Amino acid sequence: MYKFFENLLDWIYKKRCYFCKNSKEAVRMCSECYNTLDFLPAKLNRIINGKKVYCAGIYSKNLQKLIRGLKYHNQRDLAFYLAKFMTEYLKKITDKNDFEVVPVPIFPKREKKRKYNHMNLVAEEFCRLTSNDLNKDLIKRIKDTKPQYKLKKNERMLNLSNAFKVNKENYKGKTVLLIDDICTTGSTFEEMIKELNKNGITDVMCLAATTPFES
Repeated sequence: MYKFFENLLDWIYKKRCYFCKNSKEAVRMCSECYNTLDFLPAKLNRIINGKKVYCAGIYSKNLQKLIRGLKYHNQRDLAFYLAKFMTEYLKKITDKNDFEVVPVPIFPKREKKRKYNHMNLVAEEFCRLTSNDLNKDLIKRIKDTKPQYKLKKNERMLNLSNAFKVNKENYKGKTVLLIDDICTTGSTFEEMIKELNKNGITDVMCLAATTPFES
């Protein structure tokens, strides 16, 4: 019943594109704005602790606005479009489609304050689009870290030290695909990979939606 009224309201008060404000398609990101998102070349971005890291696009323009709207402005519907962007890039870099997808977790207090973890939303849409397994219980954040963007590289590593805990009993035995919105220095992926390796989980790949730097 709730969904019926939600759809009815969407029909009466047509959804406007968050980017161009056009209501013609009645969606939060119209096809024209989505098509402005630029993919990076389908190649390895970097290697961290022996694991491949890929970044789908550059953190700028509408891709930056998409992430900021989803992450900071409660635009949860935008999770689908970020997941779609990452899904399309994944198909460019590998034919493999048997992952357990692990979104980067946030500290429980911060998630409670924000009321959601945006990467959980993206991971749910990503797994729906790709038919991969979602695993939100493999890694937990146990340290309330400072925002990474305010820190230098060495400060980022110290900030993230011992920030994650792996619950090995929740591992399903597949290739772990760590996903995040932005990969700057790679510190977050590096700490998560370290914890996975400590627990004997070495089949790992990383995918970020964006990076500030083109390789």
